[in-house]
Amino acid sequence: MRSVMRKLSYALVLAALLLPPATYAQTAPAANAPAKTTAVPWLYEGSDVPVDDTWTFGVLPNGLRYAVKKNDVPAGQVSIRVRIDAGALHENNDEQGFAHLIEHLSFRGSTFVPDGEAKRIWQRFGVTFGSDSNAQTTPTQTVYKLDLPNATPEKLDESVKIISGMIRNPRISPTALNAERAIVLAELRENSGAQMIYSDALRQHAFQGQRLANRSTIGTPETLQAADAIRLSAFHDRWYRPENAVVVMAGDMEPAKLANLVQKYFNDWKGKGPRASEPDFGDPSPQGTPVRVLIEPTLPRTVSLAYLRPWRKVNDTILYNEQLLIDALALQIINRRLEVQARNGGSYLFAQVAQEDISRTADATLVSLTPVGDQWEAATRDVRAIIADAVATPPSVADIDREKTLFGNALRTMLDSYPFEAAAKQADDIVSAVDIRETVAAPKTVIAVYEGMQNKFTPERLLDATQKLFSADVTRLMVSSPTAIPDADNRALAVLNASVAANKSARLSENNIGFAALPKLGAPGKLVAEETLARWDLTRLELSNGVRALLYPNKAESGQIRVLVRFGGGYKAVNPDQGGLLWAGPLVLPENGIGNIKRTEIDQMVNGRRIELNFSVDDDAFQFGANTRPDDLADQLTLIATKMEYPGWDAAPVERAKAMATSGYASFEMSAMSVLQRDLEYLLRNKDARWKAATPAEVAKMDAAQFETYWQPLMAQGPIEVLLFGDFEKTDAIAALEKSFGAMAPRVALPISAAASDVRFPAPTATPVRLMHRGASDQSAAVMAWPTGGGIAGITEGRQLEILAAIFRDRLFEKFRAEQAVSYSPDMAANWPLNFTSGGYLMAYTQVKPADVNRFFAFAEAVAADLIANPVSADELQRAVEPTKQAIERAASGNTFWLNQLKGATYDPERFVALGKLYSDFNDVTPAILQALAQRYFIKDKAWKLVVTPQSGDSAVTAER
Repeated sequence: MRSVMRKLSYALVLAALLLPPATYAQTAPAANAPAKTTAVPWLYEGSDVPVDDTWTFGVLPNGLRYAVKKNDVPAGQVSIRVRIDAGALHENNDEQGFAHLIEHLSFRGSTFVPDGEAKRIWQRFGVTFGSDSNAQTTPTQTVYKLDLPNATPEKLDESVKIISGMIRNPRISPTALNAERAIVLAELRENSGAQMIYSDALRQHAFQGQRLANRSTIGTPETLQAADAIRLSAFHDRWYRPENAVVVMAGDMEPAKLANLVQKYFNDWKGKGPRASEPDFGDPSPQGTPVRVLIEPTLPRTVSLAYLRPWRKVNDTILYNEQLLIDALALQIINRRLEVQARNGGSYLFAQVAQEDISRTADATLVSLTPVGDQWEAATRDVRAIIADAVATPPSVADIDREKTLFGNALRTMLDSYPFEAAAKQADDIVSAVDIRETVAAPKTVIAVYEGMQNKFTPERLLDATQKLFSADVTRLMVSSPTAIPDADNRALAVLNASVAANKSARLSENNIGFAALPKLGAPGKLVAEETLARWDLTRLELSNGVRALLYPNKAESGQIRVLVRFGGGYKAVNPDQGGLLWAGPLVLPENGIGNIKRTEIDQMVNGRRIELNFSVDDDAFQFGANTRPDDLADQLTLIATKMEYPGWDAAPVERAKAMATSGYASFEMSAMSVLQRDLEYLLRNKDARWKAATPAEVAKMDAAQFETYWQPLMAQGPIEVLLFGDFEKTDAIAALEKSFGAMAPRVALPISAAASDVRFPAPTATPVRLMHRGASDQSAAVMAWPTGGGIAGITEGRQLEILAAIFRDRLFEKFRAEQAVSYSPDMAANWPLNFTSGGYLMAYTQVKPADVNRFFAFAEAVAADLIANPVSADELQRAVEPTKQAIERAASGNTFWLNQLKGATYDPERFVALGKLYSDFNDVTPAILQALAQRYFIKDKAWKLVVTPQSGDSAVTAER
């Protein structure tokens, strides 16, 4: 039950340090179950947490445990998880990486399928490789995952059979091992770099003396090269046993049928030899160094503190979970204070605290912070001072009530959404609960526990919880810096051990303001036009001031309403030569308040309610987005409308955004892929400044006045469109729209210039454009792109190009990865911008060794040439189309899909037409159509190429930017 509360609390404060997925609970004896069930389901042994009867638990005679459940979200799908209680911590020193290697080999081939065929079978069933079928190895477990769409009994039977063969009898032969070893080494190479150096250093430092310190999940080049089929088979035999396995199935099928499949394919599984004991993971040890300083030029400065206690398996009781809720609230209070202090300006940009049980190795309280500039010592002292206040002085009743309101409402939102929660997530939740050796609890149980302990949230008990969270057997600190620090170790030790005075100034004011303090909008507007679109149960509205809205009331997500307010012109509102400050909008605008009301005051105003203020830039609009609930809809709309009418221009968020952009800029150079993350969109749009990542020098030139001058007219001009999709009554929504957006002043017309509408693909390159990174010397990236088109009128062709890209991608995978092991992650993308009539592209890209760059280009050209010359086979087409169709059908069960398809539709009716032919555009693709598209677009002389290579020395990355 622990992980539900932990995840919920940290999501509220954005403190997601090492968090597993949340877990809820369910269970019941199965009718007609093929194996024994017990009065107390196996997951709940030793617990008094109530059992939810939506799950069926059982144990086969060989010791394999299972959990099955009927869940028809999305309709027709069944999600399968097989968990093996073996990960990196179960490996001997010379076996590092073996658990992960076996995961790879299991997908390669097994009892029931030849090498590589499982992927193809599942593609024919509509499964997307990498998302619908995948696996994950962690320090403590290996989990195999399949989300099977359109799960007919025959397809499900075949799928469970294949998975059982993968688990029980993977093909661990020298030939298969040599092929997959090369792929894993490519994965290791592609993931190497500054971020891996940092995570390895932090793990090694924090867990000195424990097994986890020296266990990277992927292993080492030495142990991977030394692996042989005999020793891998021995590792498999030791840990892949029915007693170490849990099968979880949730989906649109009766539990008894799911349980029967578990018995059919796993009942006769027997372990080889005696069952091995789990290794001793060890306890945190005070032996070793308390501080470490890592110098990594491409990473921003960070400080990490770990307060470590031994991990012990607990009896997951209600009393235990009550304490977890108190702990969660205590940390929530501290995190709010840390964020308030950061918003007010000071020595750090971000800081957060979290409690986590890490890999059954340590019960840890974790503190992470990002200083402003080089102020890491002051930032650490300032964060410790806020913690010191929380440890020394109990929170006020107002502090507690503020967080209780927020927490309680979040729990109720969880309860409302639970019946509509995807089966895949609930299957993952069970797996996570098994991994941490605790139970799961249904939201109704969590709420019952929470509401039954209201008199236990006392200042004294919160203080006691805080003190225990920051007491430890071992405390360790690590500093990461891009530049050398004189006398680094002694300074780090001093900042760790220094006495700090409790800082009470970060505590929030108890004089909260209400919505009445917001600047006043005008008189409510009137509804002047209403049209019902019967095909989709949509209503299109227009208000007297010109605001348009699209309403889709439905119960797909009970208790939730997705709000999207689109205004102005987005990228199209700005000429390319004036695009220099677009980057700052998403960082500053949500944070700079409303009128004279600061963001912290707004947070207090909406505390405990589902009201959000998220901002983004789209091609054709600026957007405020939120996920709210029926009771909060009216105030949610009022808040966004008032924000647009009276934007705040507080200087503090501007300075914080500048520090964030400057601090993180060097990290773009850490690897080949991070350079692409920074520059690819900009270069693919022919160096259009609207998509350029601002350099530190460019960031430094911006001040609050300049930001206001730039963004004030963008906020004030252009039409407004409001989309409401979710659980609301239409009459209530219309009334709320009239009082909020209808009360805004008429908008200034939006000028759209020809230059702003012209997005261009770069000129073809005889020699690839060259960028450089400062990461690993054996890591490069290569990109090859061809221009296509754009515009809503050509959307059918854009969708057909997605199928062509899927086929190209699959060929890259089959040959360049699975067969040749040149790259772990070759990919292909199709981009067809709906709001520009040009600028689209097909793009193949990958990471490779520097010596293999030309090999990739030659292979991509060969694939393109073959697609031009030869029609694809019916089977290859099906393996591309079916996963796409199934992905659409599943996505269509949620409101986000419909909202994204129809945004802009009140001003452009072509969006409705495009939506109406979505399925047929994919379903009607033929080999002849794809060959014609290949002939039209895969023109060698029009291709644009880019290479990112390692650089030597510390010279500038490239002149190409």
